[in-house]
Amino acid sequence: MVTKSIRHVVKCSKNQSSRQLIKLNVAEAKIAKKASKTEHHLWNKRDSAASGQKALNLVRIVCGLPNEKEAVYGALDKWTAWESEFPVIAVAKALNILKQRKQWTRVIQVAKWMFGKGQGMTMGTFDTLIHAFDMEERVDEAESFWNMILHTHQRSISKRLFSRIIAMYAHHHMPQNIIEVFADMEELGVRPDEDTVRKVARAFKKVGEKEKQELVLRKYLTPYKYIHFKGERVRVTRYAPTE
Repeated sequence: MVTKSIRHVVKCSKNQSSRQLIKLNVAEAKIAKKASKTEHHLWNKRDSAASGQKALNLVRIVCGLPNEKEAVYGALDKWTAWESEFPVIAVAKALNILKQRKQWTRVIQVAKWMFGKGQGMTMGTFDTLIHAFDMEERVDEAESFWNMILHTHQRSISKRLFSRIIAMYAHHHMPQNIIEVFADMEELGVRPDEDTVRKVARAFKKVGEKEKQELVLRKYLTPYKYIHFKGERVRVTRYAPTE
């Protein structure tokens, strides 16, 4: 009996020790997990700060150059000469800064240089470049660029990019081009936003196709809209043909 008691005590103490070891291991794993998350977060912050500084440096460089392709591309090549990887984030931030400053020529130059390196080919950058072409009234270049996008990224073109090219054509009073882009949208199953629908409807009106104008408005706009009347939100019927 005494031997059995001793064995029972030893067994219990072993089980308790095992449970304590498991608890310690779990606690250590949690601490290690937290530490790794913290380190990752700190690394991201440092990288973000570095890319922001690089972006500002790039903007300073290109804005101080003459408006010559060779000079700009040469300076940009020199800017990346010591980089182990292409600084895509820094260039994207620089493009955003140039866009905010309305430096459209520099936006075009930097974006084209980046594409020439096989980098940064995203819908966001495409949108920025088409917008810059629009502001610089370089419609032919925008059109060639758009056709390239349509050919190579057909099934992945965003609604925003369709809206951008339609807005450019509307800005330059090109209704037939708007209708052609809208036809591509319908073929690819991309539903236009309300502002784009109105641009398309106006384009049909300008080319004398009033029936299609009304059809587009009825198809893509809801039959009602909300307005504020005497401090309340009220639903009213939409008069598509006259809007």
